[in-house]
Amino acid sequence: MGKYFGTDGFRGEANKTLTFEHAIKIGRFLGWYYGANQGKKAKVVIGKDTRRSSYMFEYALCTGLMASGADAYIMHVTTTPSVAYITRVDDFDCGIMISASHNPFYDNGIKLLNGNGEKMDEETILKVEDYIDGKLEIPVSEREQIGRTVDYVAGRNRYIGFLISLSKYSFKDVKVGLDVANGAAWQTARGVFEALGAKTYVMNDAPDGLNINTDCGSTHIEHLQKFVVDNGLDVGFAYDGDADRCLAVDEKGNVITGDHILYIYGLYMKERGKLLNNKVVTTVMSNFGLYKALDKVGIEYDKTKVGDKYVYENMLQTGNRIGGEQSGHIIFSKYETTGDGIVTSLKLMEVMLAKGKPMSELAAPVVFYPQVLKNVRVKSKPEAQNDPDVQKAVAAVAEALGDEGRILVRESGTEPVIRVMVEAGTDETCEKYVDQVIDVIKAKGHLA
Repeated sequence: MGKYFGTDGFRGEANKTLTFEHAIKIGRFLGWYYGANQGKKAKVVIGKDTRRSSYMFEYALCTGLMASGADAYIMHVTTTPSVAYITRVDDFDCGIMISASHNPFYDNGIKLLNGNGEKMDEETILKVEDYIDGKLEIPVSEREQIGRTVDYVAGRNRYIGFLISLSKYSFKDVKVGLDVANGAAWQTARGVFEALGAKTYVMNDAPDGLNINTDCGSTHIEHLQKFVVDNGLDVGFAYDGDADRCLAVDEKGNVITGDHILYIYGLYMKERGKLLNNKVVTTVMSNFGLYKALDKVGIEYDKTKVGDKYVYENMLQTGNRIGGEQSGHIIFSKYETTGDGIVTSLKLMEVMLAKGKPMSELAAPVVFYPQVLKNVRVKSKPEAQNDPDVQKAVAAVAEALGDEGRILVRESGTEPVIRVMVEAGTDETCEKYVDQVIDVIKAKGHLA
């Protein structure tokens, strides 16, 4: 990770951590780097979510791009996966999404995508950061070389057509609830489900620039749970602010997490001979209950570091076809390069209709184990993590748990803390073993 950009872009409070000056400079560099630097005019596509500040960042990015000679194609309010899709299929040099995902409205972010619709490589990101910090100079364009903006709502419409084309079944007579989080999916999701024939019930679809993710969407799924039960719906889907993740609710009001989704669709792929390598890709934070369920049906799994970036890297290297996170960030590599909440919901609908089973029955084999996670603030993460006595304590817990639980000790990527997590049969067992390891960290003097 660089100085400004983390695993999911440059994110922070608008005009405090992430400013319009940053956006202008990002546009300036990308317009030059993909254009004049290569002896051509760059084409860059931009999307944004519904935050008030997204408009400011959109204009700032466009200003920087045009000043460097690039043409900026504006998709307006749209989802992160739609920008990734259009960047790839319409041959753009790169794509930009303005969103802070599930963060509150006053935060925002700038996500950069390469010409394949994938997260931009670290080497290019570091060059962007060097320009922001004044370590590089680039020329401005003049006369006929100055860029322009192009209204590109057609790209969003093409993406909607792509979503509709994914469904093998009519959704006629299926009652579906959608919580669009007052975010980027507020128009798209309803249109897709209604085009496929679903009786669609939508909530939190009145964005005002200040209410994105506010007590709604996948981070506040309890509202969708009640909505599904109160309205007698067959299933519900909740998205986050930029709609790159999806959680579901079954007909009984139970939450269907990303782990459930990996199991449901991974098994569906295996049954049809579509699960290449017989593997799904998880992160180390997937629940132990998922692994037990996968073991029972003979599906193998890879575990990556936390972050959809690492899930996708694994899929790219191995050819694995489905992967994701418990948060609902699910990647179907046959179709896209990033998580896509609407695609995820369409794929879950496909399994329900193909098998003729309710969501509760499809998810039932995944029984979550109780989990306790505690953060320990330390002086040095590597020293605490690598202390022989700490490692010995972790090994002792792992041995005691056997195949009835697990322990995970990892460094936070953003804070000076060690995270100690145990999953086991009871909350009491989890608490006991987490505290057992933390006591050793304390005794060895690692606390900050």
